[in-house]
Amino acid sequence: MSVQFYFAASLAAATVGLAKGGMPIVGVLAVPILALTISPVAAAAILLPIFIVSDMYGLYLFRRDFDARNLAILIPASLVGVGIGWATASVTSEAAVTLLVGFIGLAYCANVALAKGRERPARCADVPGGLFWGSLTGFTSFVSHSGAPPFQMYVLPQRLDKVSFVGTSTILFAVVNLAKLGPYYALGQLSGDNLTAGAWVLPVALLATWLGARLVRVVPERTFYTVVEVALFVVSLKLTYDGASGLLNS
Repeated sequence: MSVQFYFAASLAAATVGLAKGGMPIVGVLAVPILALTISPVAAAAILLPIFIVSDMYGLYLFRRDFDARNLAILIPASLVGVGIGWATASVTSEAAVTLLVGFIGLAYCANVALAKGRERPARCADVPGGLFWGSLTGFTSFVSHSGAPPFQMYVLPQRLDKVSFVGTSTILFAVVNLAKLGPYYALGQLSGDNLTAGAWVLPVALLATWLGARLVRVVPERTFYTVVEVALFVVSLKLTYDGASGLLNS
């Protein structure tokens, strides 16, 4: 592996850690960053064990902070989404999924912008919406580790307190990422070389997880949600561009 690869891998691992520590949307950048040096499929495979180990640390940090109703709805739905992703892996266009995720994020940001100045009441965690967005979360997470935008589309309007929001995200994606291990192995994506490469940058992810957890507890709630929404907009623009480019070049 080249110096460029390890630099990109370290940066990608840092975004994974920050996501697990309290900045959920940042993790969507991990695969695109690493895909600058290797194929997106290999990048997703290398990062999966890093996601899982960082998940374990995140679970410890946020073990008491989560919304139980959201998890009761989203976990089963997300597991169904993972199953759909596995079953359709041979025919699914990664570019099309990337474009879809980008559109979802931009749609949410447009809705927030249009609602500025008109305070809306927090939504409840409804079952039909949770089943739809949860299954889409699992599916997009399986394909490209990009489950955060669908998750946020469902949970952000509920205006949970920031720590519960992060804890709910951390627990949900810990379950989803563990569920992806078997399918990824069955598809031949967890090779020894990929696991070794991931192990080299794992300490970066763990340090970033600790840093993210410290930041989320001191950042004011309004600032936290503003940062998340701005990051979602930037990431969604990037995903939309990548997805459209992939479809045009295929």
